[in-house]
Formats: sequence, C-alpha cells, structure tokens
Amino acid sequence: MCRPQPGHRRVAAVDKRTRWVVGRVAGAPVVLQPSALVMVAVLTVLFLPTVRSMAPSLGSMALVGAFVVVALLMVSVFLHELAHALVARARGMQVRELALTLWGGHTAFTDTGSTPFTSGLVAVVGPLTNLSIALVAWWGYTAQDGSGLVALLLYVTAYANAAVGVFNLLPGLPLDGGQVVEAVVWGATGSRFAGTTVAAWTGRVIAVLVVVAAIAVPSLRGQDVNLLMVVWAAFIGSFMWSAASQALSASRTRALAEALDPRVLGRPAVAVDARGTVADVRAALLTDQGAGLTACVLTADGHPVGYVDDGALAGVPSDVASTTPAWSVGVGLPPGSIVDVDLRGIGLHSAVVRAARHTNVLVVTQGSQVVGLLSVTDVARAMHLD
Repeated sequence: MCRPQPGHRRVAAVDKRTRWVVGRVAGAPVVLQPSALVMVAVLTVLFLPTVRSMAPSLGSMALVGAFVVVALLMVSVFLHELAHALVARARGMQVRELALTLWGGHTAFTDTGSTPFTSGLVAVVGPLTNLSIALVAWWGYTAQDGSGLVALLLYVTAYANAAVGVFNLLPGLPLDGGQVVEAVVWGATGSRFAGTTVAAWTGRVIAVLVVVAAIAVPSLRGQDVNLLMVVWAAFIGSFMWSAASQALSASRTRALAEALDPRVLGRPAVAVDARGTVADVRAALLTDQGAGLTACVLTADGHPVGYVDDGALAGVPSDVASTTPAWSVGVGLPPGSIVDVDLRGIGLHSAVVRAARHTNVLVVTQGSQVVGLLSVTDVARAMHLD
C-alpha cells in the first residue's frame, strides 16, 4: 500500500537496529524490517501442506519449495510498492522509502502539491501491478503441463497476486482502494479532508467486516469456525482500524495546516529604527493605534533585526523613555525569522517549525514592509498542538 506523508511533516525516525536497508530504487532506500521475516516464516509453514499436495515429488524438500513460493510472493509485494514509488516520482513527489514489513509493505512519500488525479493514480497502480502479475502467472500455468514445482509456483503466484490486488482495491483506508476513494471524493468536493473522512470510515467498516466474515462465512456453510483464522482476521482488522484512524488524524492536521494564514494569526506591527529610543517606539505605536497595531519591529537599514518585548517596554519610566535606547527593550531575531505575508498553509507551517528551533517569534513582511509579528505559540494553538 502507499503511504503519503504531508509535506510539512517528517517521516518518523526509525531505530536503525530494527531494519535493514537492502538497496535503493526511485531515489529512496528499500527497507527490510525484521517483522517481514516473521511473515515469511509463518507463510512458509502455512503453504507447506499446499506444496506437499501439489508437488508430492519434492518429498523432504517440500519446506524449501514452500519457502520459494513465499519468496516469490515477497517479490510480488516489492513490485507492488515499486509501482507506487515509480509513479509517485514521475508525478513530482519525493519517495522517502519502500519497506517490506509484517503486513507486506508500504511506500512512503511526500505529497505536497498533489492533486486528486495524482493521488488516485499513485494508489491504483499497486493493485493493478498485482492483477497483471496474476494474469501472466495464470497464463503460464494453463500453458504448461505437469504438476511439479513450476506449476505450483505459477498457480500460487496467480491466486495470491489476484487476492492481494482485489483486497487492496477494497474502498477503505489504509488500503489502496481507500486512497482512490479519498481522491474521488476530494476531486468531487474540493476537500481532501472530506475524502479522507469518507475513506477512513469505510476502512473502519471493512475492518469490522473482516472479523465478522471470519466467523459468519463458515457458520453459514455449516462448517466449524477456524479459531486461528478468526485471530488472524482480528489482527488484520485491528491494524486496519488503527491505520484508518491515524490517516484521519493526519488529514485533520493537514487541514489545519492548510488553513494557516499569517494575516489572521499575526499581530499587526510597525517598524522603528533600532537606533531610536523607547519614546520613538511608544510614539510609533500610539500614532498607528488606529490601524490596530499592537507590536513593534526594530529594523536596521530597513531590515528587521529584532522585536520589542511588551513587558520590557511597559517597564521603562516615562521620564527616561527619550534617553533609553529602543534596543534595550528589544529581542534579537535569528536568521530564518522572516516570512512573507503570502506564505500560507503547509509552507507557512514548515517555515514556523524550522524557525521554532531558534525563536518563538517571526516577522511577517510584504516586500520590504513590516506588517506583523507571528508567534510560534499562536500557530501551535491554531494546529491544536500546544
């Protein structure tokens, strides 16, 4: 499945001891997580009876045959993720990693500036790759004679890829079909958050139905319920529910970030030469009170170099204001503390996150003119992250 990462968010750091980078493709590392080896081991055991039944001539080598079957399935999973990565890169996205995991795999990429069409296209190519592999493998199976290992490999490859392709096309997150639903609703409504909401709730419904089906299908057929199958279905269902919830939370955060506007969040400000006095600062603020100015930025040669601390300004007695340097009530601005008034949404959020390492306040400018002060704390409140 594909896993988009909002442009304003970094992919979470992963402990290098818990994964292995086995190569690079599409400009990104191919990662093998230890949990993938658990999946390989489990599937090898599960496929062992099938291998013994379809290729009895293998005898004591049946376990090796089962492992080869699973290895081919892992190749199919990798090709699924590779399709996501190549199309994402072709559409201008930055691919962060391709990973093989307990759940098969995922492809992480940034999707800043993505469109509904691009999002849907990147999502659908993965399952279509599996379905294409299934068709080729089935053609190969029906075109050859015999019931040996080759026939078994083709047969299992065809059915497994068909199952993976169809399952991933189910219309709920975190499956690729859910990404397609998100893209369709996004395109129809203009709201990506609306698309994610629909796809996430559909994913939750599917998560529940997976568990219900594991119990209801054999019951309706008059068969015994397979406890192992129910546990496995519950495992898959819980993962899907959790992933759908995470996607909804991430989309909500994205929507809040996209609504960020420095004109709304910032305090209107006036510029005063840093070589002036406290009296000059007070006069500038008093003169421009009609414009709603509540903050003052100190400049040198027209460039913002600091801002006035309100508490320090209020603490200067009036009788010494005209002889007290303005800089004595100022706070210096580190590099990267200036943002353009037209920088909004995720771009603004990224700039604030970078600046927050060094300062809690940014100056908002329009061209060479100072228009406001933007607090990192106010941005955090707007994001509901403070």
